[in-house]
Amino acid sequence: MSRFFDLVSKPAREMGGFLPAPSPKRAPAESQPRLIKLDSNENPFGPSPRAIEAMQLALAAANSYPDDDCGELRRKLAMHHDVPAEQVLVTAGSTALLGLLCQTMLAPGLNAVTSERSFIVYSMAVQAVGAQLTEAPMREYGFDLDAILAAINEDTRLVFLANPNNPTGTMVEAAAVDKFIGEVPGHVVVVLDEAYYEFAVHFAARRKIEYSRSLEYLRPGANVVVLRTFSKAHGLAGLRVGYGLGPAELLAYCARMRDTFSVSSVAQAAAVAALDDRNHVDRVVANNVEQAQILGVGLSELGYRVVPTAANFLCGDVGGDAAGFAGRLRDLGVSVRPLGAWGAPNCVRVSIGTAEQNQIFLQAARKVAGTL
Repeated sequence: MSRFFDLVSKPAREMGGFLPAPSPKRAPAESQPRLIKLDSNENPFGPSPRAIEAMQLALAAANSYPDDDCGELRRKLAMHHDVPAEQVLVTAGSTALLGLLCQTMLAPGLNAVTSERSFIVYSMAVQAVGAQLTEAPMREYGFDLDAILAAINEDTRLVFLANPNNPTGTMVEAAAVDKFIGEVPGHVVVVLDEAYYEFAVHFAARRKIEYSRSLEYLRPGANVVVLRTFSKAHGLAGLRVGYGLGPAELLAYCARMRDTFSVSSVAQAAAVAALDDRNHVDRVVANNVEQAQILGVGLSELGYRVVPTAANFLCGDVGGDAAGFAGRLRDLGVSVRPLGAWGAPNCVRVSIGTAEQNQIFLQAARKVAGTL
């Protein structure tokens, strides 16, 4: 038994940690291929030029603590979404708000519900407060909303619905979400995690379906919190800035639990500027939908099953050991995410990169496929 085993909390002993992408192998620079990271759903184009300029200006005031309330950014987001500022809470990434919601709503003896093969941080956030996470079974690669509803009981306080879902990329249409929320009991808060919102809107328009009416739930005061982030379409993943939209009273309770000065002044300035650069987001989204088609066709031609995506990544069944597949790709200079930790040992998740990055990935995938 280790030195601190009996001293740390039960959740700290029992919960697993986040599984980052493997570190690159150490090798002489001349023999190490340039690693193309398609494992973390990052924006391959980086931040908006306006955001970069705003960051540079903010650095001059880095000796001062940031605005703890994120006032300017909250007001900007409130105007952007046409909601009162009291219904906006900015945090250090949307994952931080997941933790705050669990700290505020859960305790030992209570539980949260989600689907299997969904965002791995849900489990971490729930277990950290000593509560239980129930994972309803999936239907193919999508959510079984009836199964999620059936898993709710009198001790449930939160339901997490990632839409689109990470790591499968599947989307639940607006009408189905409406029906689902209408059937959730009043003692439960539904967390609609829309980290990939900008991509999903574009895919939905092309498919002539309606993706989300999430903000409409805020006006009648439904028990719904909508999560958004600047990490994906806006390219600010390294700054950690996200936000939630929901009932003012609930978000005020969450704000009490937040770390002081948790969102840096540089992150706040970048996010404010990023909201004004619609052209940058449009460029990112247009590349994403075009390259998703190219990647999907390329992987299908290799005999792999590709799940239709509504996000900035693809989930593919490679028909065998996904970890081995990913390891061989990495030897060729491309990093993707095997999904064994999500209960899908035959699947990988591939972030959609630039046209050049995606062609290098497909070339590497063809080489790997030829050796299997």
